[in-house]
Amino acid sequence: MNFQRGRQREELEINLIPMIDVLLVILIFLMITTTYSKFSGLEINLPTADAPQNKEQPNEINVVVTAAGEIMVNKAALGGRDIETIANAMKRLTGTGKEPVVIINADAKAAHQSVIDVMQAAQQAGLSHISFATQQAQR
Repeated sequence: MNFQRGRQREELEINLIPMIDVLLVILIFLMITTTYSKFSGLEINLPTADAPQNKEQPNEINVVVTAAGEIMVNKAALGGRDIETIANAMKRLTGTGKEPVVIINADAKAAHQSVIDVMQAAQQAGLSHISFATQQAQR
């Protein structure tokens, strides 16, 4: 039975105008609140030099740690491997000028603890500039 004889169904429609209004408001809000950053930088070309680099500087202490754990300071073997002996050898080599750089030449198979001992000895000797010597891998 059809009780709604005279009534026709209304067609459904989506009103797009309020949706467009809301999207425009959001777009305007985003455009106003966005900060535009302008990054500026200088493009420079650094100078080059062909002068040979000085191999050995007088203000450095070379410490060699062998694979067996032996330690040499400036090519002089030490009697012991303890931190105090290494620190005393480094203190003797520090001059009155600026603080020397401690360069640690450790063998690839040297014990990690030996390298840490050298670093602690440098700290006890009051030397804070430490560098590690490496070599290029051959292919």
